[in-house]
Amino acid sequence: MVTNSRQPLLSVIVPVYRVEDYLYQCLDSILGGLNDADAADVEVVAVDDASPDRCGQLLRAYTTRRPATRIVTLPDNVGLGLARNAGLKASTGRYVWFVDSDDWLPPGSVPAVLERLRADRPDVLLLDHIRVHHDGREETDASSPLLRGVDGCVRLTERPELLRVQHTAWNKVIRRNFLNNLGQLFFPGWYEDIPFSHPLLIAAERIAVLDRICYRYRQGRPGAITSTRSDQHFDAFTQYDRLFDWLFTACPQETTLHADLFGLMVSHLLVVVGNNYRMPAKLRRPFFRRAAAQYQRYQPTGGYPRPGGVAGLKHRLLATNSYLLYTALRTAHRFARRPPSGRDTAPSTDLTAVSAEQQPDTLTASR
Repeated sequence: MVTNSRQPLLSVIVPVYRVEDYLYQCLDSILGGLNDADAADVEVVAVDDASPDRCGQLLRAYTTRRPATRIVTLPDNVGLGLARNAGLKASTGRYVWFVDSDDWLPPGSVPAVLERLRADRPDVLLLDHIRVHHDGREETDASSPLLRGVDGCVRLTERPELLRVQHTAWNKVIRRNFLNNLGQLFFPGWYEDIPFSHPLLIAAERIAVLDRICYRYRQGRPGAITSTRSDQHFDAFTQYDRLFDWLFTACPQETTLHADLFGLMVSHLLVVVGNNYRMPAKLRRPFFRRAAAQYQRYQPTGGYPRPGGVAGLKHRLLATNSYLLYTALRTAHRFARRPPSGRDTAPSTDLTAVSAEQQPDTLTASR
C-alpha cells in the first residue's frame, strides 16, 4: 500500500473523555464532505484520555473507515490541557485546531478554514461560533461582533478589541511554528485556556479572522466544567497567575495590556463566583475573598477600563472585599431578573458574560 507522506496543512486535535454520545457527530463534522484536495490536507488526532466509557472502542472502529484519523491512547487520565499537548506532539500539520469532542462543526467549516489558511498564512486564525443548548436553542456569542470587518491579517495593536474575544482554544487555528517558537503548551487544571490563548494574540504578527460560524459549542452537558459544582473552579486563580507571569516577563512595559487583561480577569472571576451551577454555596465566600486578593495583587497602578452598570458595581465591591454587600446586590439583581413564573433565568456562562461586560451598554450577556 502506498502511503501519503505529504505534510497536511491542518491537524485537528480532539481530546476524548466520557463523550460516547457525541463523539461520532464531532468526528464526522470534521471529515465529512471534503473533496480530495482538502481531505489530503487534513488529519485528525483523537486523544483517548483514558476514557472509562466506550470512547476507545468507538475510536478504533472509526479509524477503520476514516484513515485520516489517528488515535493517541493515554494510560491515565490527565485532563483536557495535557491531553491536548499529547495530541499536539503526535500531530504533523502546519496548523493545529483544538476541537472539543462534545462540540461539532457546521458543514463547510473545514474547507473555509483551509481556504483562509492558504490565502493569508496567519499566525492565528480566529473563528466565530454559536452556542447550542440541549433544547436546540441557538445563541450568538456576545463577543461575536468583535470579529466583524477584519480584512487580511492584522496585529493586536491594530485591533485591540480582539483580546476580548472568548479566550478558548477551540476558536483559534494556530500556525505550528509560531506556537513552537512561542513555547506555548497547556497547563494542567481547569480553565487551562486562560494562560494559553491570550499570549497567542499578543505575540502574533499576523491575526486573521474568519467571520463565519465554524464551531457549534454545546451548552449544559452534564460533566462539563461550566455545569459542575466543584472546588476545582479555584484553579482559575492559578491560571491567571500563569498568565500574568508570562505577561510581566514577555511584555514588562505593556501597561495597556496589563489593564485590559486585569479587567477581563475580574469580570471572569465575578461570573464564576456568581454562578450557582458551578460554585457551591459554601465556597462562594472563600472564592470571593481569594478573588479580592487577586484584585489587589494585579491591580494596575494606572487604573483599568472598568465596565458600567451593575457589572462595574461588582468590580468596586470586589476591590474593597465587600462580600456582604456583594451578596445583597447579587440577591437583588437575581430577584429583579426573575421571570413572572418565579423561575430564575438561565445562568451566564463565564466567557459570554465576560465578553458582554466588556461591551458597550447596548450589549448584554446572552445567557
